[in-house]
Amino acid sequence: MFGWLKKLVSAPVPEQPRFEPVEYQGFTIIPEPGAEGGQYRLQGRIVLQKDGEQREYRLIRADLLPGAEQAAELMVSKARRLIDENGERLFD
Repeated sequence: MFGWLKKLVSAPVPEQPRFEPVEYQGFTIIPEPGAEGGQYRLQGRIVLQKDGEQREYRLIRADLLPGAEQAAELMVSKARRLIDENGERLFD
């Protein structure tokens, strides 16, 4: 009777694809596309190491793309633009 529930609970969780961090103007851009309904949300982190302190900005957009690679590429592009426009003010 509860066989479907057992299958649901024991089903393997699909592994999120990992993408290499990108260095840009002293910042590290880490794309982390999130799977959502068969598509991937544009999201990731912008990290700055300064004076021994790590500062982090989470970038999450409404954009959904059909592939993780596309979401990662667009995230890096958007992050570069944010860095160009804001620099360290991104963390204020």
